[in-house]
Amino acid sequence: MTVDGDVVTEGGLRLPAAAVHWRFSRAGGPGGQHVNTSDTRVELVADLTMLRGPARTVERVRATLGDEVRVVAAAERSQRQNRLAARRRLAARLQGAAAVPRSRRATAPSRGAIEARLRHKRETAHRKAGRRRPDPDD
Repeated sequence: MTVDGDVVTEGGLRLPAAAVHWRFSRAGGPGGQHVNTSDTRVELVADLTMLRGPARTVERVRATLGDEVRVVAAAERSQRQNRLAARRRLAARLQGAAAVPRSRRATAPSRGAIEARLRHKRETAHRKAGRRRPDPDD
């Protein structure tokens, strides 16, 4: 998660502490007078041009998220807890953007599935044919 102020993901991406900028403001929600007087809302802005790790992974992250990521945390009463939450969210977003999308493998329906579909189709057609008005020629 964090090493010497750097944000480190499970996949080995490292964002130096110098690339992370913090802003604090008053948060809304529960907390009574405390929330009205303390700057507990945390806004983290990360400069992804300083992201370090495997080149292809860094390219994938920057292609997905851009050169800057903004994370906001205001759920907790203390600024310290909100800072930790923001760092965790940033690490999770970086890890998610670094994931290689799985390629889709085309599949064909099985013979049993095809037969079941056609049998259901015949049954439906027969049921609907029974609802039609009788042919006067018959």
